[in-house]
Amino acid sequence: MLTPEQINTIHRLHWSEHWSVRKIARHVHLARRTISQYLATPARRAARRQRASKLDPFKSTIGEWLEQDPNASAMVIAQRLRPLGFTGGLSILKDYIHAVRTETAAKRAYVRMEPGPGERFEIDWGHFGALLYQGHARKLYAFCLVECHSRKLFVEFTHSQSFETFVRCHIHAFQFLGGIARELWFDNLATAVAEHDGNLVRFHPRFLAFAREYSFLPRACHVRAAWEKGKIERAVRYLRQNFWPLRTFSDLTDVNLQARHWLEQVANQRRHRETGETPAARFQPETLRALPVIVPDYRDTAEALVHKDLRLSFDGNRYCVPPRYVGRHLTIKADASAVTIYDQYQEIVSYARCWQRGQTLGAERFQKELFTQLAAAQRSAEQQRLVRWLGPASEAYLRGLADTDRSLTRQVRELLLLIREYGPDAVAAAITQAHAAGAFGAGYIANLLRQQRMRRDVQPPLRFQNPQLNELATDPLSLADYDSFILRSKKDSDAVCPKNRPAPRESGRLRYSARDRSRRRCGRPQLGMQFFTGDQLASAFNQSGQHSKGLAREP
Repeated sequence: MLTPEQINTIHRLHWSEHWSVRKIARHVHLARRTISQYLATPARRAARRQRASKLDPFKSTIGEWLEQDPNASAMVIAQRLRPLGFTGGLSILKDYIHAVRTETAAKRAYVRMEPGPGERFEIDWGHFGALLYQGHARKLYAFCLVECHSRKLFVEFTHSQSFETFVRCHIHAFQFLGGIARELWFDNLATAVAEHDGNLVRFHPRFLAFAREYSFLPRACHVRAAWEKGKIERAVRYLRQNFWPLRTFSDLTDVNLQARHWLEQVANQRRHRETGETPAARFQPETLRALPVIVPDYRDTAEALVHKDLRLSFDGNRYCVPPRYVGRHLTIKADASAVTIYDQYQEIVSYARCWQRGQTLGAERFQKELFTQLAAAQRSAEQQRLVRWLGPASEAYLRGLADTDRSLTRQVRELLLLIREYGPDAVAAAITQAHAAGAFGAGYIANLLRQQRMRRDVQPPLRFQNPQLNELATDPLSLADYDSFILRSKKDSDAVCPKNRPAPRESGRLRYSARDRSRRRCGRPQLGMQFFTGDQLASAFNQSGQHSKGLAREP
């Protein structure tokens, strides 16, 4: 036997270089007859000797047993052959039985079914390995649905084959095609078929409820009879061969976006080999049944306990909720895009779906709220009531009040009494005014409120009985003259008796009223001012007028 390299050399020299057989024989040191034989039949097979097998004396016996029971195993046949003198191994017996069964197996014939428009959908799953999310692997599945008349295909990739995911994919496919076929054919999927014995099929009650909601008739193929839904089997193989190679994906959303683009640009626009038309052109959406108006909620649902750290666990991750739900069981609903947490029927918070594992979502948001509540808990109940009634502005006033030497508890109680007497709005306005002036204390607030309540009316100008006095115009006087007079008199008094001046105190200046200062100036009587009412002034003016008239009458 020549090696493949020698055979290639002979053919190259003869057919490419056009060498003669004699020249080739001299060059490769072979006989001319050998060269001619390999030029005529390049792939010559070595003659194999027929070797006797240890099974040869027993082949007729094995054939009889297989006719009696075609499903008899090689182990059982070997046990029967040992007493007859068979000394061979089990592997040689298995190979012979497999060959016999393959030769005698009857070839089945099939009838091609071509449903009409809108008559039949076929559904199946395909497994496509896994996607990695920063080192965390998630299995990847492809939900495939084909409209059998037109071969129009729908594909959606998921990370789960749960019942909720299975139903959501159906709803998305119905929306993509714009309707529902009369029959839906399935393999014996665990999410749809509970039991299948011969022609008797028992579907899951939840799946039957879904079929009633969307008004279709579910059908299940026989066990190990994939030819009964051959169109979807071919569609899954076409997806694996045409879409999947030479592609990279970042996440589940990216996979579905690329799959949707492939469906619209390639899969449903190609010319189909059997129908001779494109699926998009052959598809007749008007033959499908209408979709229900209200779309049922088939999101993944679970209940979880909120722990003390504000977290609850779902699908390998932890999601945070407000502090008020600690210790309670909340409902989680999730689909491929979002995870939403409910307290019965009220939505609490929603997160984007995270396909990584071991992640914590929403911690910063709700921990800030917890810190705020802890700061509020440090205040007393009376302070909380005060802040609740007067608003956030009162917190700054309370902080300023705490910096004084006053009793904070007493001041808060007095402010609450003022709220009961004057109302929250009036007290809040007074607090704002006092805070701007730097006056911290309930007494200041009470004084402001009393002033606002007891406002003095503006008195009208004084009118004299003599009209001429009312018409008198006085020269405007500058108050600076009075200030200079007071300061000058004070300097004179200090120069006369400096020893009687009170000594300054280390803690601050002594402040005296005008009356005290007048009494302390060297013990001398000081000029004072006397105040008169309006009636006293009028009487004085009348007397002065009568006196002046009497003086005028004297000679």
